[in-house]
Amino acid sequence: MAKKTNTVGSLKLNYKRTALIGFAFFGILLLWQVYDSWCPTFLTDIFAKAMYSMNSSELRASGDSSKILEVQWLVGIVMACDNLAALILLPIFGSLSDRTETPIGKRMPYILAGTLVAAVAFPFIPLFFHYNNIAGMVIMMAIVLMFMMMYRNPAVALMPDITPKPLRAKANGIINIMGYLGGAFATVLGIFLKLSDYINAGSDARNLWVIELPFIIASILMVISAFVLFATIKENKLRDELKDEMELGERLAAVEDKIEDDAPMTKANKRMLLAILGAEFLWFMADNAIGTYIGNYVIYYLGSASSATSTLTIIGGLASVLGFAIAGGIADKIGRKWTITTGLSLTVLGVLLMCFIAPTGKVVGEHGEYSFPALLYVVWVIKGFGMSLVHNCSFPMVVELSSSKTIGKFTGFYYAASMSAQTVTPILLGLVFRISFAWRALPIYATVLYLASCVVFTALVKNIKAKKVENAKGLEALGGDD
Repeated sequence: MAKKTNTVGSLKLNYKRTALIGFAFFGILLLWQVYDSWCPTFLTDIFAKAMYSMNSSELRASGDSSKILEVQWLVGIVMACDNLAALILLPIFGSLSDRTETPIGKRMPYILAGTLVAAVAFPFIPLFFHYNNIAGMVIMMAIVLMFMMMYRNPAVALMPDITPKPLRAKANGIINIMGYLGGAFATVLGIFLKLSDYINAGSDARNLWVIELPFIIASILMVISAFVLFATIKENKLRDELKDEMELGERLAAVEDKIEDDAPMTKANKRMLLAILGAEFLWFMADNAIGTYIGNYVIYYLGSASSATSTLTIIGGLASVLGFAIAGGIADKIGRKWTITTGLSLTVLGVLLMCFIAPTGKVVGEHGEYSFPALLYVVWVIKGFGMSLVHNCSFPMVVELSSSKTIGKFTGFYYAASMSAQTVTPILLGLVFRISFAWRALPIYATVLYLASCVVFTALVKNIKAKKVENAKGLEALGGDD
């Protein structure tokens, strides 16, 4: 069939193709949900044994919770070292994939190689933890992270590679929904295979498969998602077919100055990029603080079952899916800047409520766990919805400023800002815990950083709206490319 020539205003988002690209993000969030939910608690337990000859549940039972707080700075250092490696590797793999040309595309070789190695190494993390081998566990964590960085940047860059600029906010919403479906798989595993049951059991009664199965299942699903992506998205073919649409998207882009492939970045566009990345650094410091320590906060501060963390993730995820579904439409009406500002403002409100939450003191679990405070569910709904507006629009704003030849490089800038934040924040908050001996430092710390990011973003980022584009309706939106 002859290819139609697009005119201004006639770009259409292909929802089916975008959802298939989302399988890359499905695998990413699946692995990170398991990694972030389990690994900080593994590290807390193993450092407690090394320093005090008692595991974390024995320390908690003894009433000496200060020792659990004291080891959090070590937990933060290990988690930060992983992120430091990512800070270095993400821009490297982004730039490399920009310059790569193979019969299967420029992103796909990195996606496939990174997935396979990370999937093989991932189940060894709980295995080494179970046998109290901290060196083996940390090495496996480093291998997984390094090869996920090989996978992550090219996988995320794939969407803007074949999506015109004015459509990327809506496309990013679909990509993120696919990612949250991956996270949901991990979350359900956490409900049925309770980490707190493993941690609170005596050393001789701990069942390896409670912590091993989530990692094995995550590896299998990640490999499947990568091969679905490989089988359905033909990079080179799509790049040729969509050339006219991509050029039209450049002309309709929401940028202050026009972007040329081989021209240096203008001062105005550079200022915009730095402002977005600066605000992003602050909100990821807050985000990662909560993501890294919420499992320990629930188990060691609230004294609740770890399954409550999984329930939080599901509730927050549902709110996020709603946000991702409507964020693109909101951005079309009020612009990406004000969509992000709205999301950050809601998040500040939600996390501020968390500052007033305390353990319920009501015993409900067989291991003496306390009932879970209902207000925290409200916090997660507000935060999940608010940050979905932020994440949905922020990445498209960064790659909006790239040329067609530098999408991977600018994806690297986006992740360099987030990973540098995630390098700093576990250590900084771990030290705050060590000084304050107070778990309430977590929501206070996050509230301050979310508020700072909102001020920086609102003050320094201009609201430039893309020219109006027409979107496909009904079955046309699901059509193929032939």
